[in-house]
Amino acid sequence: MDACAAASLATLSGAMLSGFGNEFATEAVPGALPVGRNSPQRPPLGLYAEQISGTPFTVPRRESRRTWLYRIRPSADHPPYRRIAAAPALAPASPNRLRWDPIPIPDAPADFLDGLLTMLATAAGAYESGVTVHVYAANRPMRRVFCNADGELLLVPQLGRLLLVTECGRLEIAPGEIAVLPRGLRFRVGLPDGEARGYVAENHGAPLRLPELGPIGANGLANPRDFLVPAAWFEDRDEPTELVQKYLGEYWSTTLGHSPLDVVAWHGTLAPYKYDLARFNTIGTVSFDHPDPSIFTVLTAPTDTPGRANMDFVIFPPRWMVGEDTFRPPWFHRNVMTECMGLVRGVYDAKTAGFLPGGISLHGLMSAHGPDAATTERAMAAELAPHKIDDTLAFMVETSRVLHPTAFAMTCTQLQAGYDSCWNGLRKHFHP
Repeated sequence: MDACAAASLATLSGAMLSGFGNEFATEAVPGALPVGRNSPQRPPLGLYAEQISGTPFTVPRRESRRTWLYRIRPSADHPPYRRIAAAPALAPASPNRLRWDPIPIPDAPADFLDGLLTMLATAAGAYESGVTVHVYAANRPMRRVFCNADGELLLVPQLGRLLLVTECGRLEIAPGEIAVLPRGLRFRVGLPDGEARGYVAENHGAPLRLPELGPIGANGLANPRDFLVPAAWFEDRDEPTELVQKYLGEYWSTTLGHSPLDVVAWHGTLAPYKYDLARFNTIGTVSFDHPDPSIFTVLTAPTDTPGRANMDFVIFPPRWMVGEDTFRPPWFHRNVMTECMGLVRGVYDAKTAGFLPGGISLHGLMSAHGPDAATTERAMAAELAPHKIDDTLAFMVETSRVLHPTAFAMTCTQLQAGYDSCWNGLRKHFHP
């Protein structure tokens, strides 16, 4: 990124705070944060004190995610919601492997919410755990504000930047970066480049956190200091503003007489954050065999069963391949986890063609998959010199639950009818 582009990003995002899961404190106006208490009788500057809790009150301290907001008006100040859209219908799950081409940028004006299409979900409507996967394609900035009560949102841009204006401040993310927005946080999405496309993984389980490093030790993978949180920023606008809320998969709308992005100061552990995937410290083999893909985990949402994730976010970034006498692409496998893959740029090293930036694939519970026939033949014949996989970025959203395609996903023109054919031509090499 050149200096001008970097300066532009800093201007859009504003000041940033560093660290993952920290207890932050920030104020856009000096003196807005109360001292020594959370809810004084009369908060400074005539503000209202309000807490947003992303976890139950009594979870262990290390698990607690909550933030105190000091705002111009409390968020309770709104008329009744009216339902504007039902939850998407799900198609039956099957063992068939599925893949989709990218969704095109719309011709008609469409903001982030207009262009948000649900492709996969572990359940319809009522969420206590599980994952929902969406794609988005937009060509105009949001004027309305959105709030998702169903889970936290992990955004992965593929084309064009997003300016996320939230109750806690402003975050700007570009392709190659991600952002996570906590459950229940209000925000709107701007489009600095005029149009944008990408992915959204919705985590209905425990909040995402960094994976344990185990034998890797104290360093490696995503480092906590590389996660950035916005400093406080607010709007004081008294004009009609539509507020849309997603609740049990359905969309509801109300109209406020002011902007709800009016938090002047805040402190706590529940906040949006961004991360540059280029800062991921990739770990790999320096001897033989391809490591399990868990070594590429950026963030994870655990379940009560150790090692069994409600959702993992895994990336396949540029990296060196040096394994001796090793089949270097990801090996053929079947898995107790369900895998949804996306591609931000370049070519995924297990597929020769057909998997495009902006597209997605689904490999379900115990559905056999692996490199396509052309990649397999090339890998078996390759001279095993050190090789840099470059100019690529793929990712995987993995869950211990079964992902169902939506009815839309199974009928849209982007569904690739011939995906299974990529494994045609896997020759028999057996010669006893």
